[in-house]
Amino acid sequence: MSRAPRIDAHQHFWSLAKPWCAWPTAATPDIHRDFGPEDLRDLLRAGAIDATVLVQAAPDFAETLWMLDLAAGQDVIAGVVGWVDFTEPADAIDNLDEALDRGPLVGVRPMLQSIEDPAWILDPAFEPVFAALIARGVAFDALIRPVHLPAIATLADRYPDLAIVVDHAAKPEVRARRLDPWRADLAALARRSNVRCKLSGLPTEAEPGAGPDVFRPYVEHLLACFGPERLMWGSDWPVVRLGGDYATWLQACEALLAELPDSARAAVFGGVARATYGLRL
Repeated sequence: MSRAPRIDAHQHFWSLAKPWCAWPTAATPDIHRDFGPEDLRDLLRAGAIDATVLVQAAPDFAETLWMLDLAAGQDVIAGVVGWVDFTEPADAIDNLDEALDRGPLVGVRPMLQSIEDPAWILDPAFEPVFAALIARGVAFDALIRPVHLPAIATLADRYPDLAIVVDHAAKPEVRARRLDPWRADLAALARRSNVRCKLSGLPTEAEPGAGPDVFRPYVEHLLACFGPERLMWGSDWPVVRLGGDYATWLQACEALLAELPDSARAAVFGGVARATYGLRL
């Protein structure tokens, strides 16, 4: 293609019939159905998105293998962020190697937002898993809330060769229009050069139908902290349907980043994801 590829760095598929699919539930009717590649295809075409990163939604390695099998049949899926059990390091490393043999595993993501202890990930017992990630060039996706930011900063210091990707900008409290302490803690984390951040998930943290002006202070802070060279756009589809839709979120971000140089926009909308995850496009 004549232009740089545009990448959605964060989307999901799920099948409610699968044994690992405990969420979504009927309490979220907008997303309580199966979502697969055929549901996303037209949205990608309309948004001129060339490839995606498929991200886990369940703490189950069987889901990771299912996603890798999906990726094998879909050229648009450039990479998969899966799950391994950090509490069983030997099994986690075996699973990591199995997944890498199976397909384009580019990251792993423990579901830290659901774990009560915000410093859980700093358990020294997890060191072999982190060493394996670094040795294999696999990124660590941090699914976190603002309370976890200091622990992720410590993690980044402990493993400076680990590529860390903060999902959904650490889920700031957009609905409440609250910036602090997220603002200071995110800035402190961003001083670690091995950390990247996803411009994703904000519609779900806002009231339904929120527009660009609602997101502006958060996006401006993300740019100030990470710059376009460490920020990557993601839809968080289909979860984004809880606060809006694919096209509206994409258009809001394009409007908020419109004044950046072409090269900077190309980085956010594809280049950073491609480099961080080692995507082959």
